[in-house]
Amino acid sequence: MNYRHAYHAGNFADVLKHAVLARLVTYLRQKDKAFRVLDTHAGTGLYDLSSEEAQKTGEWRDGIGRLMATPMPAEIAALLDPYLSVIRALNPDGALRFYPGSPKLCRALMRRQDRLSAMELHPDDQDVLHRLFDGDIQTRVTALDGWLALGAHLPPKEKRGLVLVDPPFEIEGEYDRLVEGLAKGWRRFPGGTYCLWYPLKRGAPIAAFHERLKALEIPKMLCIELSVMSDRETTGLNGSGLIVVNPPFTLKDEMKRLLPALKQVLARDRFAATRLFWLAGETSAP
Repeated sequence: MNYRHAYHAGNFADVLKHAVLARLVTYLRQKDKAFRVLDTHAGTGLYDLSSEEAQKTGEWRDGIGRLMATPMPAEIAALLDPYLSVIRALNPDGALRFYPGSPKLCRALMRRQDRLSAMELHPDDQDVLHRLFDGDIQTRVTALDGWLALGAHLPPKEKRGLVLVDPPFEIEGEYDRLVEGLAKGWRRFPGGTYCLWYPLKRGAPIAAFHERLKALEIPKMLCIELSVMSDRETTGLNGSGLIVVNPPFTLKDEMKRLLPALKQVLARDRFAATRLFWLAGETSAP
C-alpha cells in the first residue's frame, strides 16, 4: 500500500514495458472483433513529471526523457510510434510534462468497440484513476486487489484480450505471486495474451522464477529483458523483464530490432544488456 509510481513514472523500466504494451495493443487492433485490456495494478493512470515526486527522483530523465530526445532510424521510430504518439498527444506544446500510465496508454490506443478494466487497490490512487476515466463508458475502474482480478474478471466477455500484471514488488513473494496469478488466469482464459512485468536487481531469483513459469507448461512464453547497468554498484533496479504469453507472431522479430536501440539510448554503463528468448514454445533456451 506504500508504493507510489509517481516517483518512478517514465523511467527506463516504464519505457520497456510501455513500448511492448503498445505493440501488443496495436496487434490486437488488426482484427475488427472487440478486445478487452485487464490492467491488474493500474496506478493513477497519468503522471505529471513536473510534480514533486517525479522531480525528487528524476528517474524519467534517464528513461522517457532520453528516448524522446534521441532521433531514431525510421524502422525503429515506426515500432515506437504507437507508444510515443500517445505521449506527444498528451504534450502538444512539445515539452515533456505528462506521462501515461498503462491504463491511459492502452485506452488511448483502443477503438470504439474495445474495453478497459483497470484495477487499483490503493485508495488515493484509485480515486485519482476513477476521476481520470469519469464518464468514459469504455473503461471500468474497480477498487480491487489485482491478484483477485485474475480469477474474478476472466475470461472477458469479448473472448479476446490482453492481461497486464505489473505489481509493485514492495513485499516479499511477488515473483511467486506472478507465477500463481498466471496459472490462475491461464486456467480461466487460455486464449488471452498476458504481459507480466518483473524487476532485475542483485539477488533477484530470476532463474527460479523462469523455472516455475516453465513448469506451468503453457505452450508459448516469450522473455524480454533489458538491463541498463551492472548490478555490482547498486542494490536497486538495474533492469526489468517481461514475460509475454501468447505473443503476436510478429513480436519476437520486432524486439530483435527494438531492444538493441533501447539499450543504446538507455544504457548507464558498458554492462547494459538485453535478452530475448522463448521460455516456452518455439525454443527453450536463451
